Amino acid sequence: MHVTIVASPTTIDPTLSLEARDAASQDGVRQYWHTEDDCALDAQQLARVLTPLLQQGASVLIELRGTLGAGKTTFTRHLLRALGVEGRIKSPSYAVVEPYEPQGLPVWHFDFYRFADPREWEDAGFRDIFAGPGLKVVEWPDKAGGLLPAADLLMDLDTDAQGARQVVLRTHTTQGNDILSALLSAGVTSRSTKA
Repeated sequence: MHVTIVASPTTIDPTLSLEARDAASQDGVRQYWHTEDDCALDAQQLARVLTPLLQQGASVLIELRGTLGAGKTTFTRHLLRALGVEGRIKSPSYAVVEPYEPQGLPVWHFDFYRFADPREWEDAGFRDIFAGPGLKVVEWPDKAGGLLPAADLLMDLDTDAQGARQVVLRTHTTQGNDILSALLSAGVTSRSTKA
């Protein structure tokens, strides 16, 4: 079994009213990755949901939050592999951004950990990337000082004493609600609950 999720009546369901979906998205959905394979399986499922959106020219922003070693880069590598990135996948810790184009889809992996001043985001010209189509996966989004657009999907990652990763998924946009609903409908989780 790859993910343990705990169920609740407020699980985001596409048949719920928009108001109910928004309430559930604010509280979040909690998952547990007991092994690296769990992380990889969920990344593959997310890639299956994102690919049609990206092929249609959507702009999708995923924020990854968590302490050092929580699994942000590991999850991103699994997601990039699932999207079709081949070869070495480098952490953008020093370069700040690594661009990819798997299957012709524009994808950027950002790591703002080393930003000392949010103005660096503006000076680097990232506004155009975030305004355009494609997937933007951002580690340490808080270092951009609120200059990023609203994240479609926010993933809070943490590790427990046994080394399992706890992930809380939240959405901040209608598109994010749709992505999370598609993940839940596709069975990313066997049981789900509000965080």
